[in-house]
Parts: sequence; structure tokens; C-alpha cells
Amino acid sequence: MNYSLNKRVGKVLGLFISTKISSTRIPQNLIELDENGVVGDKFYAKDLNRSILISSIDSYLLAKSQNINMEYGELGENIIIDYNPYNLATGSKIKIGKVILEISQHCTLCKSLTKIDTKLPKLLKDDRGVFAKVVKSGTISSSNIVYL
Repeated sequence: MNYSLNKRVGKVLGLFISTKISSTRIPQNLIELDENGVVGDKFYAKDLNRSILISSIDSYLLAKSQNINMEYGELGENIIIDYNPYNLATGSKIKIGKVILEISQHCTLCKSLTKIDTKLPKLLKDDRGVFAKVVKSGTISSSNIVYL
């Protein structure tokens, strides 16, 4: 499979995993991805179409515009980027480092966001993130570039 993913659109701003023992996302400098998702994440091998959550800095800026301040990772993402992927259609592919991901669905409304602020779920209903599945395995580092 050869994809012409060579249009630079952004960069990785942060990487996170969830563990069974922590309720918060744990920042990482590097994450490993395979066909089952993010290795070491509590959602690994659970639902392949929802194995990786990618959020944009735009979600955090939208929240901040409503006086809701959050640290990266609080939206539950594995990867935060400075490109807004929310307009990408299901099936679209993105490349980060040597990893190729396919957008599998847009993130649905999540009631758990009310723990941060009661306005947050409605505010971010179309802007929380996109789920992706792994097309080509590899590692992503916090300095990688995002390509379409």
C-alpha cells in the first residue's frame, strides 16, 4: 500500500496514554502503535475503530474562548496536533512519522467532559476529536509532522 501522504499540515503537540490505574492521561514522548491501537493504553485492542483519539489544539482554544481552561490530554486524546482534522471524511488517511492512520469516525458527545465543565460536552459536540485506526504500524514522537 503506497499512499501519497506528502502534504505537510501540522505537527504533534502532545502524546498521551490512559492506564487502568490512573484517571488522567499520562504524557508520553513516544507512543507505539500497531493494528490494535496504542500499545500500553487501557483501550488497546478493545474497539479497533475507536482505538486512537486525535484532537486538535482548536478544541482547547474553543474551550478557552468560553473561559474553560484545560491541559492537553484532558479531552481524552492520545494525540493532539496543531491541525484541525474534524473536517476529514471517514476513510481519510493521515501520516504521522511513519505511521499511517485512517479516520474511522468522529468523536461522539461524551458526558464525562462534564467533570471539567458542564458546558463542555455541548460546546465540543462536533469539535472534540476524531477516532482513527492504524493502517501502518510504528512509533510517533512528540516532534513528528502530520501529513495528508
